[in-house]
Amino acid sequence: MKIGEHREALQQRVRVLSRLGAGALGALAAAFFFVQVVEGARYRELAENNRLRRLPVEAPRGAILDRSGRVLVENLPSYNLLLDRSRARDLGASLAFAAGVLGRPRAELDAVLARYRAVALFQPVLLAEALGFPEVARFRLAELEHPEFDVEVTHRRLYRLGSQAAHVLGYLGEARPEELVPGERKAGDWVGRRGVERAHDRTLRGVDGERTVVVDSRGLAIEEYGRSLGRPGRELRLTLDSGLQQEAERLLEGQAGAVVALDPRDGAIRALVSAPSFDPNLFARRLGLEDWRRLAEDARHPLQNRAIQSAFSPGSVYKMIVATAGLAEGAVTPADGVFCRGSAEFYRRRFHCWKRGGHGWVDLERALEVSCDVYFYTLGQKLGIERMARWSRAFGLGSPTGIDLEGERTGLVPDEAWSRRVRKHPWYPGETISVAIGQGALLTTPLQVAVFAAAVANGGRLVTPHLVDAPGRPAPRPIGAPA
Repeated sequence: MKIGEHREALQQRVRVLSRLGAGALGALAAAFFFVQVVEGARYRELAENNRLRRLPVEAPRGAILDRSGRVLVENLPSYNLLLDRSRARDLGASLAFAAGVLGRPRAELDAVLARYRAVALFQPVLLAEALGFPEVARFRLAELEHPEFDVEVTHRRLYRLGSQAAHVLGYLGEARPEELVPGERKAGDWVGRRGVERAHDRTLRGVDGERTVVVDSRGLAIEEYGRSLGRPGRELRLTLDSGLQQEAERLLEGQAGAVVALDPRDGAIRALVSAPSFDPNLFARRLGLEDWRRLAEDARHPLQNRAIQSAFSPGSVYKMIVATAGLAEGAVTPADGVFCRGSAEFYRRRFHCWKRGGHGWVDLERALEVSCDVYFYTLGQKLGIERMARWSRAFGLGSPTGIDLEGERTGLVPDEAWSRRVRKHPWYPGETISVAIGQGALLTTPLQVAVFAAAVANGGRLVTPHLVDAPGRPAPRPIGAPA
């Protein structure tokens, strides 16, 4: 090949390479323009997200006070252990390390982690609560080796009265998967489980804030970038009188039963006791399976609120309703009397008075004063079960009282229709005699008895029992008026 031809071929190659280089530079410039200008905002956000980490800041739950402002429930500072699964190099090793520091079985932490399977990896796992200072120090010292762990300063509920007023105040529990609400309630959040904590959960629960921190290449926080405070929960003042509550608790100590004290003018509850009780502080940190089983399987049923969830035969207090029904229906006058010999025969069966020797001649007032069974057996026979049932319902029996607590039982007001529907046989006349003194199939809760006793005391108005004075609460209504 001649020298001229060789030079021409070389120049041709240079021109081709120049065009290729120019094309490559053009493509790079176009890509740079697309990244920096067209998609600049999005890529800047992605870069920021790699540099910044957003952590929830738990809003403190509102305090609960008695009617005079005495604190019944408040918050104490506490330390929680959070696990960021996205930063764990070896999740198994991380859990083994945490189990060693906490002194807990590895399987227990695995069970906690399992509850977060459906939760995004970047959402922290609440692995342990109420850490002691030695545990906090161990995790702080291990930050370089285990950046996936973070110790969060949070709040723990303190129930100042311990087991007293436990059924009124209730307790908290971790939100279940079906209770999670995006933007409102996340895994690991606490929610009210019973009592006022549950009934007024929305009032007591605040809105969480957010803390944004700058992290280095290892994912460790190096400075705070920003913080939104959120909103603390609102304080809740109850109608409860803590002094009266404690005295009622003392009177029931060592026994099983219930006490209800309410203001007959408006239904404000001053004391509500159920015994035996439990200490809600047990639930302030996650309750172990054994502790829960011990409570749930206790034959004395300490978790049951007997004041609203247990139905009993009301006994002689029911005679006030029978007396009212007798007067209103014209079945008796105040002067009508019965001679009590200690027993009387009805429907070929002998029914005894509580006083075996009898009360002698008694009119309505005297019969109420001495609680004469024979007098009310006689009046019950005159009224019949249907009229007694109608007046029982007029006094609020057989229906919820409307108290601002969940789980209230309705009790039972028996009549002919109930007997045929439930027992599949007619009502027997002899049963009416037993119901007339508050026995037999008639069942009421202690709270229902308190409400109808209040109606007797206030001149015939049914009140709605309540623990919190709230707008829109029903006004007292005359006996028998629709709710």
